Amino acid sequence: MFEELKPHLVELRKRLFISVACVVVMFFVCFSFNNYIIDILKAPVEAALPEISRQMTFVELQEPLFTAMKVSFFTAFLISLPVIFWQFWKFVAPGLYDNEKRLVVPFVSFASIMFALGALFCYYIVIPLAFKFLIDFGVQTQDFKPLISIGLYVGFFTKLIIAFGLAFEMPVITFFFAKLGLVDDTFLKKHFRVSVLVIFVFSAMMTPPDVISQFLMAVPLCGLYGISIYIAKKVNPSQKEDDEND
Repeated sequence: MFEELKPHLVELRKRLFISVACVVVMFFVCFSFNNYIIDILKAPVEAALPEISRQMTFVELQEPLFTAMKVSFFTAFLISLPVIFWQFWKFVAPGLYDNEKRLVVPFVSFASIMFALGALFCYYIVIPLAFKFLIDFGVQTQDFKPLISIGLYVGFFTKLIIAFGLAFEMPVITFFFAKLGLVDDTFLKKHFRVSVLVIFVFSAMMTPPDVISQFLMAVPLCGLYGISIYIAKKVNPSQKEDDEND
C-alpha cells in the first residue's frame, strides 16, 4: 500500500512546497508594505469609531511586530490563492479525464474570483455594518469608551475575511463534487432544509455575536446554495431527470 501511495505523496509534497514557497516570497514583499496594509485594514473600524477614539492601542510590547507579521502573512496568502488553487488542481488532475483537465483555468479563475467576492463583500458591507452596530451599542447604550487593541482587531478582521472568502467557495466545491459524481441536484434539494440550518449555525460561529452580521453571511450563502443546485443540475443531473428526458 505504501508503494502505491508513495508517488501521490511525492506529488503532494511538490505541490505543497510550491504553494508554501509562493506564500513565503509574498510575505517578505508584503512585510515591506505592512504600514499601508494595516491602514487599509483599520479603515472600516476607524470610520465607525467616535472622533476622540480613532487612535488604536496595543497592550503588549510585541503586539505591533506580531500584528505586522500577521497582516503580511494574511495578505501574502490572499495574493497566493491563484497559485494555491492551481497546485491543488495539478494534484488532482491525474485522476481526471482529458476533457476535465481542461477545466484548470476556469477552476482557478472561478475559485479565486469567488474568494475575492466573499472578502470584498465582507470588507465593504459586513464589517462596516457589524462594527458600527457593536461600537454604537457600547458607546451609546453602555456609555463605554472604545479602546481597541490593534492585535485583537486584526485577528478578528482576518477571521471574518477568511470565513466569507471560504463560504463563497460553495459553488466551486459543488462543481468539483458534481464532476466527481459525489453530489447531484436532487441530493442538494433533498437536504436543503438541513443545509440552511447548517449555514445559520456556521454563520453564528464565524461572525460577531449579533444578528446583523449573522444574517449578512447566512442570506448570501443561502443564495449561493441555490446557485450550487443549478450548477449540480448542469454538471451532474440526477438519474431520475435523465430517465424522464429519455
